[in-house]
Amino acid sequence: MVLVSGANGFVGKALCAELFRRGQDVRAAVRSATGQSENIETVPIGAIDGETDWTEALLGIKAVIHLAARVHVMKDNVTDSLDAFRRANVDSTLNFARQAADAGVQRFIFISSIKVNGEATPLGRPYTAEDRPAPIDPYGISKLEAEDALRQLAEQTGMEVVIIRPPLVYGPGVKANFHSMMHWLEKGVPLPLGAIHNKRSLVALDNLVDLIVTCIAHPAAANQTFLTGDGEDLSTTELMQRMGNALGKPARLFPMPIWLLKAGAMLLGKRDMAQRLCNSLQVDISKARDLLGWQPPVSVDEALKKTALDFLLHNPHGCSECSRGKS
Repeated sequence: MVLVSGANGFVGKALCAELFRRGQDVRAAVRSATGQSENIETVPIGAIDGETDWTEALLGIKAVIHLAARVHVMKDNVTDSLDAFRRANVDSTLNFARQAADAGVQRFIFISSIKVNGEATPLGRPYTAEDRPAPIDPYGISKLEAEDALRQLAEQTGMEVVIIRPPLVYGPGVKANFHSMMHWLEKGVPLPLGAIHNKRSLVALDNLVDLIVTCIAHPAAANQTFLTGDGEDLSTTELMQRMGNALGKPARLFPMPIWLLKAGAMLLGKRDMAQRLCNSLQVDISKARDLLGWQPPVSVDEALKKTALDFLLHNPHGCSECSRGKS
């Protein structure tokens, strides 16, 4: 049986559904027993922190997939942000993993982040799993520290650890900036993103879930770190154009010099967003291909179409939250 933490989240729901579809016995560990499929065995855990008791959830479990985390916070009101991330992403992960090892769990799969590698790459020089980590923000630092703690625990206990670092994940139900992008495209708003020649790796939800499922039992995955993506990198301009096509609303883009775009973003307090729109961030997924024989099963255009259909289904008249700038 497989135990999934964070099972009510964006990735967790899709993962549990896919495991069930493939006939895998799966147990969902959630903070509260709401929003999960009735076909999935659910164990309410309450708050997930360094003191959480996982005893009941771990009964009979052979593999754990740890998704629950404190994710990147755009406007963090916590006084000591790094300390908050460490408590949520390091202390809670190590507490969970220690109990898993004591319970006889054979494999612990940790969903980390490409932010462990860093924030940007030179064009055409993607990150690899063997690169020296260079996290910048508290979220990336906490994920790296959790990875290091898990590797030490694996050496001490013999429990196999698998680490997966995804870039931005998109798919049906995606929120935040990707959702906002679809909103503006669907509304036909002209955007100054028509001449950005960067390259960024993304990963479709279906592709990430497929790699996670592959890592549950594949012998070559033991104690390895994998980067994942769709296998096709897009510029911001290309992403906008292809997302617009998926929405049935061709993107209305006009060119603006990168320096002017970044300067305007800084004046508006959107420096980080401008960096993501303009800089490159590429990942090399060849390790997963070579070691696991894994290929992303869904193409970028297929995934964008699926994402767009879900968006249009749930936002038939536009998104009121986006209009108020709250997405």
